[in-house]
Amino acid sequence: MEFPTHEFYIKRCFELARLGQSAVAPNPMVGSVIVHKDHIIGEGYHQRWGGPHAEVNAVESVRNKRLLKDSTLYVNLEPCAHHGKTPPCSDMIIALNIPRVVICNTDPFYEVAGKGIQRMQEAGIEVITGILEEEGRFLNRRFFTFHEKKRPYILLKWAQTADGFIDIIRTSQEKPPVWITNQMAKVLVHKWRIEEAGIMVGTNTALLDNPQLTARLWEGKQPVRIVPDRQLRLPDSLHLLDSQVPTIVFTAKNQANRFNIKYFNIDFDSNPLAQMMHILYEEGIQSILVEGGTRLLQSFLEQDIWDEARVFEGNKFFGDGIKAPHISLNPFKEEFIGDSRLMYFYQNPVQQHFPE
Repeated sequence: MEFPTHEFYIKRCFELARLGQSAVAPNPMVGSVIVHKDHIIGEGYHQRWGGPHAEVNAVESVRNKRLLKDSTLYVNLEPCAHHGKTPPCSDMIIALNIPRVVICNTDPFYEVAGKGIQRMQEAGIEVITGILEEEGRFLNRRFFTFHEKKRPYILLKWAQTADGFIDIIRTSQEKPPVWITNQMAKVLVHKWRIEEAGIMVGTNTALLDNPQLTARLWEGKQPVRIVPDRQLRLPDSLHLLDSQVPTIVFTAKNQANRFNIKYFNIDFDSNPLAQMMHILYEEGIQSILVEGGTRLLQSFLEQDIWDEARVFEGNKFFGDGIKAPHISLNPFKEEFIGDSRLMYFYQNPVQQHFPE
């Protein structure tokens, strides 16, 4: 009879961790399993930001706490060593005399970054690290990108026709955009919106489409809306400026903040994209979904500042119009959402081994 391996239990941690997706940010997704003599006696995951961490919930689920002193705790991210919204999990593990801890990833957050591991080892706990490390990084790719690259995780998204156009040629709101995909794709995009901290469009897209950039077809936290507006030419009548959702506007003009709208002054003649990403990092925006238009999307691609792209291809033909952005990679995977093809691209080759 084969007994479960460390990899088996860490994979279970991944499954549990995903249950907290869209509710724990800016914290990472974390799951924890407690094993006694090859039997799982406790499980838990980080359920919401500010709430108990995965290790705490796993310990609370154990009926017979006396078994903990002879058990192994598995967790996909290093137990914390600092006082944040909750006490340090490493201190709890030490206090409970849990003799062994198996970890997938070391926490990149500077207030942890190995300190939790060190604290447990100094207390005599056996600590094993690096189990399914790359899979763990992919699971929490937003968290790792934010802390290591000091910018949001950047996810590009657009829909294009079968002949490669993203839109017809329009000069005013009087000519509405032509819908390229279908209702199923629209619902899926709204689900994606609640999974990211921010959502961004370009100035022309804001003017011509007047998008709300909210998740109305899926329940969850609304992303922060983000738009560049160099000359402050976006009228207050636009949905983006209705103050219903926190909104960030990047501009070259001086403009005072107002309720739910923050204005940031940047130099549009000196790599504005890098400036915007730095400000979003400073504002704690861990990830953004960039929804258009072509010029903004292409600037991310050309400057190689992106991590993931999701591209819908509908079955319509425009014959002429605004060309879709060009991405110089083959899609990692494809699927059909109704009659529309959805292609997934990953900038980091390592990520391509562990798609969700």
